[in-house]
Amino acid sequence: MKVLFIGDIVGTSGQKALTQFLPTLKQIYKPQLTIANGENMADGRGLNEKLYKQLLHHGIDVITMGNHTWDNREIFDFIDRASCLIRPINLPKTTPGVGLRYVKVNQTEWAIVNVLGSVFMSPCLDPFDYLPPVIETIRRRTPHILIDFHAEATSEKQALAWLLDGQVSAVLGTHTHVQTRDARILPQGTAMISDVGMTGCLDSVLGFRPQEAIRRFTSKLPARLEQATTDNIVLSAVLLDVDNVTGKTRSIEPIYITKDGMGTPSKRRFE
Repeated sequence: MKVLFIGDIVGTSGQKALTQFLPTLKQIYKPQLTIANGENMADGRGLNEKLYKQLLHHGIDVITMGNHTWDNREIFDFIDRASCLIRPINLPKTTPGVGLRYVKVNQTEWAIVNVLGSVFMSPCLDPFDYLPPVIETIRRRTPHILIDFHAEATSEKQALAWLLDGQVSAVLGTHTHVQTRDARILPQGTAMISDVGMTGCLDSVLGFRPQEAIRRFTSKLPARLEQATTDNIVLSAVLLDVDNVTGKTRSIEPIYITKDGMGTPSKRRFE
């Protein structure tokens, strides 16, 4: 089974990249399950219902979130009835929404989990303590488990992947918006990458205008980050090939698409 996971979609440029590149990407790879991180989709901060429905229209099966889940207050109006949306699971039980969704693909059931990291991030329940019993419970139902680990530190993401090696199909890092080159299959069949990367504007600092980011670093004063909106856009993703029976991943392929074509490992061009 092929699973496509799209990295953090940032603002209108991310929406444009999704519209421009995703149809051809689906035509080439024919994924049976498509997941995307949408926590930066509304002007770089959170998600609203209109954009949530737009993602469903694009054929996204599950939308994951992260530390910016609550930045757009409109999410409180629809999160409890958004059946394809998950927020980080390791938040207090009283938090709106859910952190786990089961998705049936033909005869295979998938569990998609969103998890927040604890290093340099918003307060949350410790993922290393909270997650293992949750995964044990899920495995009684299905071995096909994908985790969006929304975290800052690459060491924390790699460590969680090693902790869960053989217990989940993949641990895919999000949040830092820069695709890393450490995609691999761990010894017991779990795929991991420290960060899938960003879907948004390349002429930016993590999807936002460079001027404000530079001002923050040079003045040491707070500055509101505004989304970058040039036509130089990118879609970052990974494609997984997962065994239908065992849930172990056979391959992981990073995908990096710009207006000039698809980066390594493929050389296909997008017109």
